[in-house]
Amino acid sequence: MIQPSKRALLKFTSLSVVAAATALVGCSKKEEAPAPVAAAPSAPAPAPAPKPEPLKIAFAYVGPVGDGGWTFAHDNARKAMEKAFGDKIVTSYVEKVPEAADAERVFRDMVGQGNKLIFGTTFGYMEPMLKVAADSKDVKFEHATGYKQGDNMRTYDSRTYEGAYMAGVIAGGMTKSNTLGVVGSIPIPEVIRNIDSFTLGAQSVNPKVKTKVVWVNTWYDTAKETEAAQSLINGGADVLFQNTDSSAVLQTAGKNKKWAFGWDSDMTAYAPEAHLASAVINWVPYYTKAIGEALDGSWKGGGHTWWGVKEGAIDIVSINDKVPAELKDKLEKVKAGLKDGSFVIWKGPIVGQDGKPVLKKDELADDKFMSGINFYVKGVEGKLPSGGK
Repeated sequence: MIQPSKRALLKFTSLSVVAAATALVGCSKKEEAPAPVAAAPSAPAPAPAPKPEPLKIAFAYVGPVGDGGWTFAHDNARKAMEKAFGDKIVTSYVEKVPEAADAERVFRDMVGQGNKLIFGTTFGYMEPMLKVAADSKDVKFEHATGYKQGDNMRTYDSRTYEGAYMAGVIAGGMTKSNTLGVVGSIPIPEVIRNIDSFTLGAQSVNPKVKTKVVWVNTWYDTAKETEAAQSLINGGADVLFQNTDSSAVLQTAGKNKKWAFGWDSDMTAYAPEAHLASAVINWVPYYTKAIGEALDGSWKGGGHTWWGVKEGAIDIVSINDKVPAELKDKLEKVKAGLKDGSFVIWKGPIVGQDGKPVLKKDELADDKFMSGINFYVKGVEGKLPSGGK
């Protein structure tokens, strides 16, 4: 028989053995390191996507880039595009491309050099560009001031007649002789429309004005422009306007102590003493649209874009301090109206040189009418030469 004290001792001993065994089992579990997991092989880094080739763009200019007017405005916009689009595009240009068969050779050469977007910046390039576009379906063509389109060719223009009208407002208030002079380039609707609009603007502030026109049948010829300007001054004109590309008309006015306007670009620097204002074209908005569409794949052939003051494509700038405040106020109202659509230049009643109405009272000219203007309005003197579309 085991005594109670011995039984207690045996119980304690048994419990101690069990506890020790349990502790050893626990220790062995803690010390067993988990089996190492093999690391998954790292996937090779993806190769960087190849950088897309820049879009090659070419411009054909009818005059020199330094003409101070039409071509200068286009080339300034080309440079702005290089800054805006950076390495997405590469641009080039050919200047002094004649409006003749030689233009076709230039366009074909541009295609051969890998250009995928080509701008032809004068009316006379229309037929040569159509021909080359038909043979180069993978190239996009843009033609300034034209009216024929194709599957991969579209046209664009600026409403230069709005700038002409605004210049006319100033001219009508500044003339002392009531005789205005215009040096015209080529008698196509674009130019005739500008002469008429200039006259309408002048008549809006001075119904007595008359406009004389001398045609030089070229866009850029400083000698012919100078001769034409001088003949207008000799004929009594004391304010000159032009639809030619150089600064010769303004400079001739300066030498004769008469007034004149800059055209297409700001020409103030050429004869500040004679400069009343410059009716300018800003091609940046349209070129931004066209190049952006070519890059993102939304460019479509066909169709015509015609932008003016509303879209920021036309303005009149650098107005001479000698222009009276009331004329400036009138001009600002016209500009604001053109911008918001509340003012329309070609709104009847408007009569032609022969006294017959071309637009009845409150009748508005649509773009089809505007594109086909081949008549002088009342107040323009002389016979309109044959030409146009």
